Amino acid sequence: MTSASGGAGMVDWDLAVATATRLARPGPEVSRVEAREVVSELRRHALEAEEHVRAYTRMGSTSLLAAEATPVLVVDRPGWVRANVAGFRAIVRPLVEKLEARRSDSAGSAMLGSLGEKATGVEIGAVLAFLSGKVLGQYETFAPAEFPGPLPAAPDSPEGILDTPRRALQPPPPGRLLLVAPNIVQVERELDVDPHDFRLWVCLHEETHRTQFTAVPWLRDHIQAEVQSFLAQTDVDPGALLDRARELVAGRGEERRGTLLEAVQSPGQRETLNRLTAVMSLLEGHADVVMDGVGPAVVGSVAEIREKFQLRRASGAGRLDLVVRRLLGMDAKLRQYQDGAVFVRGVVDRVGMDGFNRVWTSPNTLPTRDEIHHPAAWVARVAP
Repeated sequence: MTSASGGAGMVDWDLAVATATRLARPGPEVSRVEAREVVSELRRHALEAEEHVRAYTRMGSTSLLAAEATPVLVVDRPGWVRANVAGFRAIVRPLVEKLEARRSDSAGSAMLGSLGEKATGVEIGAVLAFLSGKVLGQYETFAPAEFPGPLPAAPDSPEGILDTPRRALQPPPPGRLLLVAPNIVQVERELDVDPHDFRLWVCLHEETHRTQFTAVPWLRDHIQAEVQSFLAQTDVDPGALLDRARELVAGRGEERRGTLLEAVQSPGQRETLNRLTAVMSLLEGHADVVMDGVGPAVVGSVAEIREKFQLRRASGAGRLDLVVRRLLGMDAKLRQYQDGAVFVRGVVDRVGMDGFNRVWTSPNTLPTRDEIHHPAAWVARVAP
């Protein structure tokens, strides 16, 4: 990696961070006193949400140390960017090394490589800048054990108000929970909902993800293995990728309805992606169901919040926003929420919460992509 080793790399990650920080839109205007109140309340709600989620889901951490080792960080947009870049660097390293191995040793390769690193860094930075204004919270599954170096506080984030993701000094925890304070404030204002209710409502969703990974110790390793399997199967031969794209264009019938992304995937990658899609739909749908299940008892205006938030989630902020969301695959993310929630409710209706929790037994009890759309099929296979 460029900034980590000083040698040639495929991505200039420092430039990605700088680009995203420069392009990210400023958050809503708040006073220093209000900022402190928001951050403090989010931290309190995160703790409160943990109790509600564990009681509702009947999922307890298998290790008190695991639960305590997953911190809750309240960050701003640049802080979210830096945290995600650190995770990206760790997860895509095998693919980067594979791509670097195919580089030519010709005299011009170093110069072209440097240009490529910077171009890719700018591209990633632009994507992160867009996403940094959309994410309310995130359970960062692949937080690295040690970052390439200390991550400085954002210049517009007064020390002592917002958290700054820094170098870890201990072995990697199961992950960490990020709450993006300016985005939460911005959305609660746009929706014109009770801010205290909305903040707790968001924390219920994100805390469910933290519970999933601390209560199911094999889940993180399983997802990481699937991601690495997908990356390992990536064909880095441009000729092969072009041939697949041509096959798509020349295809007929079912093949013609595929996408370019699907066309450049190998059959093995499609199988891996189907499994990943199923497990991510499960996780997101489960969090949505828990959020709505706990909500009526602890969030007074939950019905209003859900109605307004669903409309916002479906419509986007504008035509350009919809186009960018489609290009980045965020529409697929929305379907994960919807499909996963239907699956979870379908299973719970048939076998109750304890029956549903058999889904966390092992990778073999996770739903397949087909079962996500047919809860009865999963029940018949796993929890008859």
